[in-house]
Amino acid sequence: MMNYWKDYQKEIAGDDYFFVRSCIRQNFFPGAEKLFMEVVRDKLGKHLVEDPEHTTCTGIGYHCDVVPLETIMTVVARHFALMNASGLRNLVISCVTSFGIYSEILDLWHHQPELRERIAGYLFEATGRTFQEPVNMVHSSDVIYCYRNELAAQMKFPLVNRETGRRLRVVDHIGCHYAKIFPARGVGGSEFPQVLAGLIQAWGGEVVDYPERRHCCGFGFRHYAVQENRGYSVSHTKIKLESMKPYEPDLILTNCPGCNMFIDRWQYTLEEAEGLVYGADGQKIPVLSHEELAGLILGYDPWEIGLQTHQVPVEPLLIKMGVPFQPELKYADRQGRLIGGGVLQNQSV
Repeated sequence: MMNYWKDYQKEIAGDDYFFVRSCIRQNFFPGAEKLFMEVVRDKLGKHLVEDPEHTTCTGIGYHCDVVPLETIMTVVARHFALMNASGLRNLVISCVTSFGIYSEILDLWHHQPELRERIAGYLFEATGRTFQEPVNMVHSSDVIYCYRNELAAQMKFPLVNRETGRRLRVVDHIGCHYAKIFPARGVGGSEFPQVLAGLIQAWGGEVVDYPERRHCCGFGFRHYAVQENRGYSVSHTKIKLESMKPYEPDLILTNCPGCNMFIDRWQYTLEEAEGLVYGADGQKIPVLSHEELAGLILGYDPWEIGLQTHQVPVEPLLIKMGVPFQPELKYADRQGRLIGGGVLQNQSV
């Protein structure tokens, strides 16, 4: 049995990371990646490099059949070349879609080396660059998981209700392209993914198990890209929310920026369209990523890390955890001026 469980583990490099960012995470939750880099560098003392010449992986275009396979392969090969230029070989990927893309491409190159050589030719012809594959490739949630106990040692606000002492109930939602497509590349595989459950347990919370725990968030690239298909996306999120509602979770935790966005945004849509709310006490359920939750337990200011960009209000969660925040600064800029004008009033909680 012990040997069986070893098949569900993965190697996570301990330092010297080259970080590739996510177009979805940057646009919808822009504070998350900056926070991840700060946590890795400042809280864990690790060496992490990013390159401003890094671009989108074009994964959404690829999955929507508008970007050809060999084009996306050449884009990814260029990213590997940027990593090589930094002198690093440990790749950390922010986006779960990108993680699936990189995994698919490496698998194809492994089985079709002649395809890799053709892509290398395209890259050199277009940019003059050459590349080598990563020695170690992980998702950013893998790094947080690997050092979950080290972060717990620095924790200021555990996943515990400050008033009642009850452990917070947390739903873990694993991105499909992290655990389902290439299970061997995810901690615990597709059957027993641990990368988020491990964070919840290490930081004091209770993992909620419910019937649709492994159901897709509903993103579906072509479901969302084509406006007429978006009802399919909403309906899948609704299936998940209806299934978890009886368990009254305090939080939904994600590692995929697309899942983070859709489970968050579609709660607002379902409330506006059908009057449905799935959290306790007539409230929606806050949705956070692994980086954002790490920031909260470590004591970062919730507005500094961008939690005001979520559609579902996070204040109920902050109050339960005892995280101090200033409501009047939720929509203020760095100079303390309200976006759109207005007068600030001191209402610290």
